[in-house]
Amino acid sequence: MNIAFFLLPKKDVVFLNNNSTMRQALERMEYHRYASVPIIDDDGKYVGVLTEGDLLWKMKNTPDLTFMNTEKIHLDEIERHTQNNPVSVDAQMEDLIARAAEQNFVSVVDDNGIFIGIVRRSELIRYCADRLKSLLHEIQV
Repeated sequence: MNIAFFLLPKKDVVFLNNNSTMRQALERMEYHRYASVPIIDDDGKYVGVLTEGDLLWKMKNTPDLTFMNTEKIHLDEIERHTQNNPVSVDAQMEDLIARAAEQNFVSVVDDNGIFIGIVRRSELIRYCADRLKSLLHEIQV
C-alpha cells in the first residue's frame, strides 16, 4: 500500500514557518487546539515539529519572558527536545507505522525534502481496525 493514501495534503495542514514568532505559534496552537505542529522553512522544506513542551521549556529557561514579549522570539531560537523525522512519500508502510507509533502525526516530504503533508496516527489506526474487522468477518463466514 502506498502511504499517499493516508496523506493529508499541506494545504489542509496547520504548520508554521521557521521565522514565525513564538507568539504566533502559541496563538495558532491554541486556536487549533494542537499540541504540536510541523515547521517548514521559506523554501518549503521540512525543518521539524514544534511541541507545547518546547514552548514551555523556552518559557521556563528564559528569564523575564512574558506572553507579550514572545513576539520577539523566532521559532529558530527555540530548542526542540524531540526529533520527529519525516518519511518520504515513497516510504514503506512499515516505516510509516514505526514513526506513527511514536508520534501523533508523521510529516511527509518529497524527494527534495519539501513538506507535502502529514499522516495522522488516528487514520492509520482506523484503517487497521477496519481491515481487522473485515478479516474477522471473512473468517466467521
